[in-house]
Amino acid sequence: MKIITAITLALLFVACGSKEESTQNVEAKLVIGKSLNGLTLQDQFEKVHTLKSTTATVVFAFDKESAHTCNDYFETKEATYLSDNNTEFIADVSAAPSIIKSLFILPGLKDFKHTVLLLNEKAVAAPFRKDMDVEKIIALSVEDGKITKITAISTQKELIALIEAK
Repeated sequence: MKIITAITLALLFVACGSKEESTQNVEAKLVIGKSLNGLTLQDQFEKVHTLKSTTATVVFAFDKESAHTCNDYFETKEATYLSDNNTEFIADVSAAPSIIKSLFILPGLKDFKHTVLLLNEKAVAAPFRKDMDVEKIIALSVEDGKITKITAISTQKELIALIEAK
């Protein structure tokens, strides 16, 4: 089963690593001062989640490397680690062809014990990708639903420090 999961994740991250950008004619959503209130996405089990008022950090993975870094770390923690730290994790799988998503990516994501919110469609993902360094982990600091800080990070150590900062 681990081999199937590894193959599935490899396909996920290859698909997510697409350099194609369709962000030219959209308004950026990840901007300091912008509200994330009402942000609603499905997780890997197709359950709908709306950003909680207590959310303090939102972590985005737009490509293969950043997704690996996040998921590898989250898998070492309890299933409640993200919610215990008022954090949401969002992965962009929009670049993958539908058949690859339905046959490999989504079933593979169900092996994770942590919640992965998904950007499934290019049109939905584009405003989140606009003006971001999509090859890095993008971490948002959020207060009262508004973005107060945007940090681009690369390492697991930086991810831990950001999530666990009190």
